[in-house]
Amino acid sequence: MTSHPARRLTLGALVNGSGAHVAGWRHPDARPDGQLDFAFHADLARALERGRFDALFVADTVAPLQGHQLDSLSRTGRAEHFEPLTLLAALSLVTEHIGLAATATTTYNHPFHIARKVASLDHISGGRAAWNVVTSVVPLEAANLGYDSHLEHELRYRRADEFVQVVKALWDSYDDEAVIRDKEAGRYYDPAGLHTPHHRGEHFAVRGPLNISRPPQGYPVVFQAASSETGKEFAARHGEVLFTAQHELGAAQAFYADIKARAAAHGRAPAHVLVWPGLTPLVAPTETEARRSLAELQDLIHDDVARRLVEDNIGDLDLTGHPVDGPLPDVPATNRGKSRRDPLLKRAHDEKLTIRQLAHRFAAGAAVAGTPEQIADHIETWFHAYAADGFSISFPYLPGPAEDFVDQVVPLLQRRGLLRTEYEGGTLRENLGLPRPVARARHLQETGR
Repeated sequence: MTSHPARRLTLGALVNGSGAHVAGWRHPDARPDGQLDFAFHADLARALERGRFDALFVADTVAPLQGHQLDSLSRTGRAEHFEPLTLLAALSLVTEHIGLAATATTTYNHPFHIARKVASLDHISGGRAAWNVVTSVVPLEAANLGYDSHLEHELRYRRADEFVQVVKALWDSYDDEAVIRDKEAGRYYDPAGLHTPHHRGEHFAVRGPLNISRPPQGYPVVFQAASSETGKEFAARHGEVLFTAQHELGAAQAFYADIKARAAAHGRAPAHVLVWPGLTPLVAPTETEARRSLAELQDLIHDDVARRLVEDNIGDLDLTGHPVDGPLPDVPATNRGKSRRDPLLKRAHDEKLTIRQLAHRFAAGAAVAGTPEQIADHIETWFHAYAADGFSISFPYLPGPAEDFVDQVVPLLQRRGLLRTEYEGGTLRENLGLPRPVARARHLQETGR
């Protein structure tokens, strides 16, 4: 197969210090101590940059990633992790080209804080920052921030929509050339180029302006993930790189076409909305060895963790005391995210899966175990079938599988003309082929005096 002349494959890496697989930290070759070891993260970032990845992405919740049940939390490597923006600011000093994407929730943050922090990262990194916009799905986050209850699904997205609009208005506080630093004239910035949002809406009142000049990229790249109807509409309005969880080619093609059509309906160029399905590659010399490695990882999932995996992804369900090799009990309604819940429930019902089998399906997720050629074939097939513009690649444990992908799969993608051999641009937007936004119209802003 040959590459499509109008498109180029883009790649992001989802970095979790203990690996993407919930039992990955237990693998004999894993480095669970890397979770809070900056040198480990720096080596990994440089390896991904050597593989010409567009971006590395650090996920986050403002609670332990595994939820609140200590029996299962104590059996995972997810009880501790760096705050993403702090880590990425440090990584910007040991890398030159790779984009740096951080999760920051719109549910339990304030727009001014996020606008300021992400703009700062964009300046520090020379235009390589990205913000992964999420609405919190873990109810425990509410308690950590002093709330009695978690916001309802639709309300979370209304808040997020307003949040993004305010952040962009704050990033536009200064025109691109407003900060002149003219010593001779004694003028630090041109007052005609300062604009204050004076926003007052359903959720936020923000006067502005932001106390940092416009980011090098205009706006740092907006990452987003959603599968519900509300989430897809939000993504079509705001997202520039969209994570998706489809594991079957047909479903991925349908999602791809749907998102591109929704983006066009909002007046956006579909080519400027990149769709990245998840992919967890496990490379081995033969397919048999790769599948055996994956099976060995699955066998490391403790029963408590298996129950919690199902609880966390279906929501508001207590499986304590239920045998993991028994059926799933009746499932109540939930206020959690729906993008994972609905496919899981359908799969459990259609295939009559036990709790353990369902947990293993979720733990495997988007795993593709095979030879370098098989993994490269999978990527190329999905790309040419318009199921993906690129992939959000996570690794079951670290650092070995990441190094294997960079050393064995990336060269195949480059020889097939799919993946760059050198970085073309200086900013993340340039490397992704995304335009730099111009400052927005000022009809909702007041010129600073």
